[in-house]
Amino acid sequence: MKAFRHRLLLSQLFWTGALLAVLLIVVGQLFSIYGKPGYMGEVWLILIIVFSVALVITAFFAHRIIRTHALPIENVTETALELAKGNYQARAFENSSGASIELSTSINILARNLQEIAAIREMEQERLKTLIENMGSGLIMIGRQGSITLVNEPFLKEFKVKEADVYQQFYKELPVPEELQQFFEEVFMTEEPARQQVEITQGIVTKHLNVYGAPVIGSHERWLGIVIVLHDITELKRLEQVRKDFVANVSHELRTPITSIKGFTETLLDGAYHDETSLLSFLEIIQNESNRLEVLVKDLLELSKIEQSGYQVNVKPLKMETVILQAIESVCFRLQDKEIALKTELSPVKVTGDDNRLVQVMINLLINAATYSPEQTTITIRLYKNDSDAIIEVEDEGIGIEASEIGRLFERFYRVDRARSRNSGGTGLGLSIVKHIVELHQGNIEVESEVGKGTKFILSLPLAEY
Repeated sequence: MKAFRHRLLLSQLFWTGALLAVLLIVVGQLFSIYGKPGYMGEVWLILIIVFSVALVITAFFAHRIIRTHALPIENVTETALELAKGNYQARAFENSSGASIELSTSINILARNLQEIAAIREMEQERLKTLIENMGSGLIMIGRQGSITLVNEPFLKEFKVKEADVYQQFYKELPVPEELQQFFEEVFMTEEPARQQVEITQGIVTKHLNVYGAPVIGSHERWLGIVIVLHDITELKRLEQVRKDFVANVSHELRTPITSIKGFTETLLDGAYHDETSLLSFLEIIQNESNRLEVLVKDLLELSKIEQSGYQVNVKPLKMETVILQAIESVCFRLQDKEIALKTELSPVKVTGDDNRLVQVMINLLINAATYSPEQTTITIRLYKNDSDAIIEVEDEGIGIEASEIGRLFERFYRVDRARSRNSGGTGLGLSIVKHIVELHQGNIEVESEVGKGTKFILSLPLAEY
């Protein structure tokens, strides 16, 4: 653009000089023909002065022409080049006069529109990126050539790979299980939507994935590749299995006493009531089974109430040693029946909690310890505190628990020794209730056990503020 300005200036000067030269020659010829001798020097001086003045005037007008026409065009051109480079903040000067004012205004309107479009596009891209990265499910997009064009963080974490290792790689080179590779291949080759549940084993952990794939169709029905979304449904599978186990266990627990009650009742109705010894024996069995049903229904209702959303405990400062002594008093008859000794090591500790619920926790733990302890053994209860929590330990000398079973200990209806706990009248819900109550108190419960030597339950509860 500067070359254009220079050419314009040189052209203006050239034509001005040429015009003056012609004028100078014409005037000189006229004076040489009609002028008087002796005046030629003065004539040439006058012509030089006129030439100089004309040259200055020409330069002035040339500068005005360049400033009015050449500079705005040069500025608009530079602005257009900046816009082409992606700098949408560039603007052209808008002079108040000149024929290029409409051009400058138009290029500025274009620049503002491009800037707004770029801002909207950047915002949409950021939203899309945020959505993809935080959707909670793994996502991968495969282009029409089979190379990976997009992958989000959940997918990378799921298969423990880095984006640099998979981006633009061929999808068959992905370090994923064979089942997923086959699914990718099916969707890629058929270009049809598909859904499948895949089970993946990583070490000792088994995961369940619900995988959905679909083709990506662009404008004019152009196939651009496929997109795959992986939903982790492991927890849903686990909850489904828990529900099935719960229904099965409840059905089993209800069926046993109901079958006994029905059988003995039918026997009595068939004439066994005439034998007083049989009558009393059968009625006692019916009563025991009825009590067992009552305890089961009570525990089910209790657990259901505790698990309800929004359930709260009535917490207040209380002496934990008083709670423990109250629980001991409630279960002492069970301990006496099995000649189990009780050893207490209780320090004065205040906690924040619901006294009735904490008594229920301690009763369930003591009954559990007594159920799985042989006769003439010892149960030890310890109470002390650390910097922020009260610690309660209930340790028995019972049969112990396998390490593989400790993780399932607080499941509903789970029993280490089913025969023994069922014969003792246990419902299999006590430890589930304990766990929920402790968590409602913002506490924690842990288990340490060794087969054949015993089990220790360790509770931590928040200390009361003095």
